[in-house]
Amino acid sequence: MSRVFLLSANVTTEPYPVYPLGMAVIAGALDQAGHQLRQFDFLAAGKSKAALRQALAEFAPEFVCLSLRNIDNVDSFGGEDDWYLAQARKLVQVVREATAATLIVGGPAFSIMPEAILDYLGADHGVVGEGERVLVQLLADLKAGRPAARLTSEAGAGLAGEEMAAPLLVPELVEFYRQQTGMVNLQSKRGCPFSCSYCTYPGLEGKRFRCRPAPAVVDDIKRLQAEHGIESLFFTDSIFNDPAGHYLAVAEEMIRRGVQLRWSAFFRPQGLGRSELALLKKAGLYALELGTDAASDATLAGLAKGFNFAEVEAVNRACVDEQLPCAHFVIFGGPGETEATVQEGLANLARLQHTVVFAFSGIRLLSKSPLHAQAIREGLVSADQSLLQPVYYYSPNVDRDVMNATIEESFRGRRDRIFPPSEGQKRMAVMHNFGYRGLLWDKLISFGRSRRRHGAGN
Repeated sequence: MSRVFLLSANVTTEPYPVYPLGMAVIAGALDQAGHQLRQFDFLAAGKSKAALRQALAEFAPEFVCLSLRNIDNVDSFGGEDDWYLAQARKLVQVVREATAATLIVGGPAFSIMPEAILDYLGADHGVVGEGERVLVQLLADLKAGRPAARLTSEAGAGLAGEEMAAPLLVPELVEFYRQQTGMVNLQSKRGCPFSCSYCTYPGLEGKRFRCRPAPAVVDDIKRLQAEHGIESLFFTDSIFNDPAGHYLAVAEEMIRRGVQLRWSAFFRPQGLGRSELALLKKAGLYALELGTDAASDATLAGLAKGFNFAEVEAVNRACVDEQLPCAHFVIFGGPGETEATVQEGLANLARLQHTVVFAFSGIRLLSKSPLHAQAIREGLVSADQSLLQPVYYYSPNVDRDVMNATIEESFRGRRDRIFPPSEGQKRMAVMHNFGYRGLLWDKLISFGRSRRRHGAGN
C-alpha cells in the first residue's frame, strides 16, 4: 500500500467555513483499502504554506491528492482574491518544491473543467467525478508501474448508495470547524434529476438520485456523535427533499433511533408542506436553505426551475407556520429577466415574511451547464472562450447597474434582505464575533408576530 497525503485547498469562508467532506470521504475509501494517510486542510492550518511544507516533509508521501471544492465564489462583485484556482496553483508549487510525490487532483470544482484545470495547475493526473473506487485503482496502477490515463473517471452510472464510503474525519479538523461554525457535513445521496439551466450537479453526479440507505446515514450520524461529539450537522445533498421521499425515511430513522442533533440542509421550495416539515423538525431540523433561484414566474421558467412563485410562497408559509427559519437564495439577471421582472420579483420577495433573502447579480457560467450553451447561442460568449476565469450571464434585456441599484434600494434598511453578498459576510462576522455559531442567518428571523397571526400550534 502507499503513503497518501490528502490536501484540501478550499479556503473560502462564504457563507461560512465548511468541513472538507470530499477529502474525508476519499480518506474513508483509501483507509478501507489499507493506505497510510495524512489529511491536511489548508484553511484549518491558518493558510500557512510553512505548515504545509512541514507536514509534507514529515509524512514523506508517495502521492499527494489535491481536492478542489470551488473555482471561485460565484459572486459577480468578487475580486481577484475570489478566484481560487490561482491560490490552488500556489499550493501546487509548494507541493512540487517539498516533495517528488505524484500529484493527483480531483474534487467538484476540478470535475467541472478537468482538462483546463489540470493544464493550469500542472498536476500529473486528475480524477473526474466521484473518486472512491477510481482513485484506489489509479493508485494501484501507478504503484505497480502500469500505464494510467492522465484523466480518469468512474464508469457507468457511478456508485450505488450502499457503495459510497463513510467519511473519515480528523479530530483536530472537527474541533476547528466546531469553533468556527459548530457543525460538520454529511451526504445522504448524490445526483439530481432536475434540469436547472445554470447547474452542474447532473453533469457531476448524474441525473438521478443515488440514495444511501437511511440506516447507513444514521449510522454515520451516531458515529460522528460518539467519536467527535457532533451536535450540529448540514446535509450537503444537491437538495434534501427528493420527490420519492428518501429524506423522510432518513428523518424517521433518526427519530426511531433517538438521534439528538440539530441539522439543516438545502431544499427545493416545492412539495414541502407542514406535515413534512413537522416530521423533519421532530428529527432535529432547525433551519432550511431554499434554492428558490429566481423571484418571478418568467425568470423561474428561464432557469428551468420546474416550479412557480406561488409554490415558493406556499413553502415559505409552511416554514413560518412550523416556526422554522428559512432563507431564499435568489439570482437576478438570468434568462428572461427584464426591468419589469426585476420589479415584479422584488415585490414577490417583499411578500415573504419571517425569512431571509440572499440576492445575487448575474449567473456564473460553467461549461457543463445548459446556460452556457444558451449564452453561446445569444452571442454573449464564444464557443471557445475560456471559463476558468469567472464569466457571468446577464439577460440582454437588463441594465446591470440599474438592476443592482434597484435591488439595493428595495432591500435598504432590512436586516433580513442581503445584497450584495459581501453585506451578508459583514453581518455574519459581527454575529460570529459575539460568539454565535452555526448558519447565523437564522438569528435574523423572529417569529414573534407570526405566533399571534397564525396561532401557535395551528
